[in-house]
Amino acid sequence: MLGGVQLGVLAACVVLFVPMGMAGWHLSRNKMLFFSGALFITLAVGVHLTPYFPSISDFVTSVQSVVVFDNREDSCINLVNEVVWDVKRSHADTKSNSLVQYSNNDSENDSMSYDKIWDWAKTGKVKACEFQRLDRFDTSDLLNGSWVVVAGDSQARLIVQSLLNLILDSKRMESIEGDLFKRHSDYEIVIEEIGMKLDFIWAPYVVNLTDFMTSLKQNRSYPDVLVMGAGLWHMLHVNNASDYGIDLELLRSSVVSLLPFSPELGTDGPVTGSVSVRSPHLFWLGMPMLINGMLNSEEKREKMSDEMWHAYDRELRNSRLLRSYGGPLLLLDIQSMSWNCGPRCTADGMHYDAAVYEAAVHILLNALLIESHQKLGAT
Repeated sequence: MLGGVQLGVLAACVVLFVPMGMAGWHLSRNKMLFFSGALFITLAVGVHLTPYFPSISDFVTSVQSVVVFDNREDSCINLVNEVVWDVKRSHADTKSNSLVQYSNNDSENDSMSYDKIWDWAKTGKVKACEFQRLDRFDTSDLLNGSWVVVAGDSQARLIVQSLLNLILDSKRMESIEGDLFKRHSDYEIVIEEIGMKLDFIWAPYVVNLTDFMTSLKQNRSYPDVLVMGAGLWHMLHVNNASDYGIDLELLRSSVVSLLPFSPELGTDGPVTGSVSVRSPHLFWLGMPMLINGMLNSEEKREKMSDEMWHAYDRELRNSRLLRSYGGPLLLLDIQSMSWNCGPRCTADGMHYDAAVYEAAVHILLNALLIESHQKLGAT
């Protein structure tokens, strides 16, 4: 049986060369009409028979998926993670804003704090994109009426904290942090002033993310913004990069099945969510760089080595889950940000200071502005 590519080439040759041949033979008008009708009928029958031949259908689906992802690409989307850091020693009386929820270890430089200053690079194409930090008003306006879901491990929980810090005042943040940081638990909040619902789903393994995607599909209820990421728990407790790669490929299949070109998203019923299902906003929260000597247990230092981290990172790239590798999810590059912020930005070699997750949230918000074709005034 001919494959989809061969049939496509054959059809193109028929369309191109048959009319030219007929013109060269100086056929009569009746013969011209006959051959034109036959050509039309042949191509029409071929199109209608395509779904019944798996090789052709698979080819068409693969081409369609590439088109969907590529159409959503924007030159600035590819640059949105281009953040630079300036970590300066400061003689302030207060300690560094390290997230003490994850470490009780005192730094040898407790008497000295560090200012973590970040911004987008101010050169070339990055500067032309005019990325900007959003204030509370602009963030609330952008996310007004949205359902936002963040699913993953402790890194994802810190993203939720950073996003809420941007939207809520300090008094309200103090009132919710106890519930937000309950270990190994989900969290949800509705911000009625802007009609926004935010859910954190505790999902430390990729299989948990796949199960969550399945539940969305079954309930036919889809968030407007979905941020997810996992890997650190698998590295520590399973410690098998190949197994992680298999889980990522299954997750990719689950995510792709929810996208517009999938037959599962037909017209047999509505879906919920204020953003159209034809333009989902999907993000992958990358793993941070691990500073092995700072990890707080012997087991972590042994299993979460640099070699193992890079093996897990390769599996992520090979899974084609990320948009930069032909997949559906835009990377929030915690790896790059944590590496460039450096050891002064972490107390335990794994969880970084608030500045890193703040930068990630602003990257996400700027990506949303690009994908929704919005532009805010200067803030």
